[in-house]
Amino acid sequence: MKYYNNILETIGNTPLVKLNNVIDDIKATVLAKVETTNPGNSVKDRMALQMIEDAEKDGRLKPGGTIIEGTSGNTGMGLALVAIIKGYKLICVLSDKQSKEKMDILRAVGAEVHVCPTNVAPEDPRSYYSVSKRLAEEVPNSWYVNQYDNPSNALAHYLSTGPEIWEQTEGKITHFVVGVGTGGTISGVGKYLKEQNPNIKIWGIDTYGSVFKKYHETGVFDENEIYPYITEGIGEDILPKNVDFSLIDKFEKVTDKDAAVWQRKIAKEEGIFVGNSAGSAIKGLLQLKDELTEDDVVVVLFHDHGSRYVGKMFNDDWMRERGFLDEAITTAGDLVANHKDLPLISLFSEELVSHAVDKMRKHNISQIPVMKDGKFAGSLDDSKLYQILLDNPELRDASISGIMQEPFPIVKEDTTIDQLSKLISKDTTAVLVELADGSHHIVTRHDLISAIA
Repeated sequence: MKYYNNILETIGNTPLVKLNNVIDDIKATVLAKVETTNPGNSVKDRMALQMIEDAEKDGRLKPGGTIIEGTSGNTGMGLALVAIIKGYKLICVLSDKQSKEKMDILRAVGAEVHVCPTNVAPEDPRSYYSVSKRLAEEVPNSWYVNQYDNPSNALAHYLSTGPEIWEQTEGKITHFVVGVGTGGTISGVGKYLKEQNPNIKIWGIDTYGSVFKKYHETGVFDENEIYPYITEGIGEDILPKNVDFSLIDKFEKVTDKDAAVWQRKIAKEEGIFVGNSAGSAIKGLLQLKDELTEDDVVVVLFHDHGSRYVGKMFNDDWMRERGFLDEAITTAGDLVANHKDLPLISLFSEELVSHAVDKMRKHNISQIPVMKDGKFAGSLDDSKLYQILLDNPELRDASISGIMQEPFPIVKEDTTIDQLSKLISKDTTAVLVELADGSHHIVTRHDLISAIA
């Protein structure tokens, strides 16, 4: 009989798959190292096992102990699988920008999950770096993994991922491309490949809001490079010890939008359902295509599985809200298409001003049409309401009819964006769109700006 003794024995030996459609502008042969076939569905399974086994050997991790780590989700999953098989507890600390799917998956495999704010400095006590360290000091018999600086991270890829790629390409690889986060994958694989052939190029993919690219090119850690970004799994606001910049030949930055768009393209055009960093890697490679020839063999590593992003990058509404969907918006009907199934929020002229305030707060909106006798009789916007209450607080208990503004203009759904832009002004902050079924929906100045930008 052929079987594995436990799930950890299935880690590694992931397939190399030729890409055909998303890279049709590239002359070189492009092969994807698809790490989703690892049991935890990501490349992080490799280093999770290596880090735990090395910690067991030197006594840092003792029987019955608790493993603690700050993670974007994938390392946590790998650690969880090893912890289950080896009998450890696991505490994972994530930033709040990580997908809900990642958090739910970690809880499903028994991890205790702590969520920290993203937009704080690494040294802030609320950051997931700081919280991880604090928990490691407070929890008895615990071990803080610290994947960023733990040398076993890069060692795992030097011992497994690098040799696999070299063997699978029969030594013909000319370029290795991968998103850079903790640095373990690019440094471990890069070190092994350059030992076999120093001419192999190692390209790291970075994101806007991260310090890697500028630091690699100038040696300057520029805090002005650091700002919030959406892309998951790559980029940092610190310099992990696992990033060996001497092994990396080039960094290329990719926008949040391109990472998301190309992640979806990989799924639809190659049938490979992978994560956000894979989109970054492919778009980064396309940006560097002029440096490749038809004789080159490029290996791009796909970190993780697309199931961890179904509520984000694979969700049309999420993409639309961030302006990541390249939809043709030319009419008023296009602008209301994504919320035409929702009823229009309105007020009656007999209601109190306080009701308007409550409704704006409840629905997080800035403009509301006012109805009287079944018709649109007026409107309110938050700036006008704010000024009225600032000058006359007692009007909070007055009737809306006494303070309402002119009703919003009503247009048909085939009204063009250009025509709409002439209606919306400083004084007219929204228009109402009448659809063929007789329903009405609001278009605000913000909606128009989002469509034009």
